[in-house]
This record gives sequence, C-alpha cells and structure tokens, in this order.
Amino acid sequence: MQTTTELLGLIELKKHSETIFEGASNFMGSPNVFGGQVVAQALNAATRTVPAERICHSLHCYFILPGNLNLPIMYHVMEIRDGGSFTTRFIQAKQNDVPIFVMAASFQKVEEGYFHQAPMPKVPMPEELSQWINIDEETHPHIATMMKAYLEIPRPLEMRSCQPDIRPGEEASPENRVWFKFKEAPDNLDWKTVQQLIAYASDYNVLSTALHPHTREANFLNTQLASLDHAIWFHQKTDLSDWLLFDLISPIASGARGLTTGHIFDRSGRLIASVSQEGLMRPRSVK
Repeated sequence: MQTTTELLGLIELKKHSETIFEGASNFMGSPNVFGGQVVAQALNAATRTVPAERICHSLHCYFILPGNLNLPIMYHVMEIRDGGSFTTRFIQAKQNDVPIFVMAASFQKVEEGYFHQAPMPKVPMPEELSQWINIDEETHPHIATMMKAYLEIPRPLEMRSCQPDIRPGEEASPENRVWFKFKEAPDNLDWKTVQQLIAYASDYNVLSTALHPHTREANFLNTQLASLDHAIWFHQKTDLSDWLLFDLISPIASGARGLTTGHIFDRSGRLIASVSQEGLMRPRSVK
C-alpha cells in the first residue's frame, strides 16, 4: 500500500446492513493489525450511520486483542443517541465474533463559538529534513537492521522527524516532532474523509515517544510495545495537500505503561487535532 488512494480503499468498508460493516487489513510491519487502520475503519463505520450534517469531534478507543491480518474485521455500530446537537455512536470491531476493539465517537452539528488555540512550536520545515528514524548501524547493528526492514515497508505516508537520530544507550527527551504527508492524496477530499486519514496517521510515532527517556536500557528488541487506548479530538478543518506536524510529548511512564499526548498542526500553525494514547511498555528478555 503506497498511495493515499489505496489507503482510502482499505478504510472504506463493505456494508452488510445499516449498522454492520466489513473491513480487510494490510501488513504495516507488525504481525498484528495496525491500530491506526482499525481506528480509521471504525470511524468510517460510525460516520456512515449519522446525519450528513454532523461531524465527528472526538473519539475514544480501547484495543482489546491483537487483530489477525488474515481475518476480516466486522464493525458493529450501536446508535446510542441522536440529540438536538450531538450524536453518539458505539462501535465494536470483531473477528470470529470476538471483540478486538471498541470505540465511542461523538458527532456535532456545525456551531460557532469562542476560539483560542495553543501555538505551533518553532521547528524546521519538512523541506529542511530528510529522515524519519535513524539508528547508527555500527554501534547497534541488530536494532538498525530491524528498523531498516520496518522503514522499507511501503506506506501511504511520508514522514520526516525533527529528531530522527535514536541513540540506544543515551537518554533522550520525552518529546518528538514529526512532519507527515499523505502520498498522492486526491484533491478536494471532504472533511469526513480527511478525518479518517488523520485517524490512521495518528497511531504513528506515539508510543515510541514514551520510549525515548529509557533508551539507556530499553529498545525495540527488548521491550513489548502495544497500544492500549487511543483518543482523538478534531478541532479545525484542513486538506491534505501539504505537510502536517505531529507535536508529541510523553508526560509519564509507569506500571509498564507509557502515556503520550500530541497536537497536529498544519503548516500555517492551525491546530487541527489533538491525540492521546496510553500503551504497553513491558520489558522482556531477548533470546
């Protein structure tokens, strides 16, 4: 999967009934289904059950079991409430009739109100950057080899980090700022479709940020990493013709879990969405 058009084909679900939809999966480097794919597909299912004038403003998810890449995923939407201004949906994703993921999503009719936002941090522009993740091959050959194979997997996203160098054995700040851009994104995508694409991208770079302060002892080989829950708040519209900045910080890791929060800005500095995720960070022995 190398283009945004291919990604859109993956996110757009097959309709079985007014509230049941079916999705397939794509290998993205993990033996399990990529979490961002399930978030985007669940949002697609929920969006198709609400009035056209209502837009998702937030979603909250739990990853219950690893998804099997070889099985279809069935999305069951429960129509919780249709109010005067807000619509609520609850979504279960199942494989072999066993829930692997749940989501609550809230939709709102367009309204005007007060406005303020946090400023975008001052960072190098994406044209000044060239790498996403870089690990020195001479000092850490095994980790570098694994990451090279991961980075070579075709993706519909291009990513460039403001801090691409990861130095195992050296402590790093619990921060990460990554520009991302959808490859060959079609023109004039509607905002609901853009939301689903942003949901897909929002699962990249999040949990790894929580690992940064622990690189003296932890790395991708000796630590089990897995998303546990995920939340997105959508603030303002944008298109996908340009780069977006994901500004991430991990305020805490404890109990074999790491928490990361982030803001997604467009190049002009408009805050598009906010993201929060807690994930498993479990030390494990390497055989």
